[in-house]
Amino acid sequence: MPSRHRVATWRELRRGGALQIGQGVWAMPDVPVFADVVARVVQLAHRGGGEVLTLSAAGRDRSESVRLQDMFTAERASEWTGFMSGCAEFDTQIDMAIAKGELTIAALGEQEDRLERLRRWNRDIKARDVFGAPVAGQAQLRLERCAGHLADYAERVYRALHQG
Repeated sequence: MPSRHRVATWRELRRGGALQIGQGVWAMPDVPVFADVVARVVQLAHRGGGEVLTLSAAGRDRSESVRLQDMFTAERASEWTGFMSGCAEFDTQIDMAIAKGELTIAALGEQEDRLERLRRWNRDIKARDVFGAPVAGQAQLRLERCAGHLADYAERVYRALHQG
């Protein structure tokens, strides 16, 4: 399979939330949200002349199943941590805009777009977090704080516009 198809397949697996457990071996829970990911990966591989072997598997005993679930949850926890960093960056950008006096409709629009990207990111991770990573609750609270921060910024923008 040509390199570009391998890379596209790899990216789709990563974006879809699959867990790489070995060279060319990926795992994901057998739940409906991942069925579309599997279908897209198979299609990408076949388009590139590659092959995909999909299997249903389970741990040989309870401890192996728990280990796989823990590995998958750790991947989601890492994604949630990255998401919370994105939220912190969002807050920093708003604070900088306030400090610089960037209280315009255009600047507000940019921040609204950034919050919408955070919301999409949140939805994507939430859909893949089938076992409920412990930090997911913190991430939800962090997103709510971002929305509150944006509401405060919007109020400042409107006040500045009305004061002329």
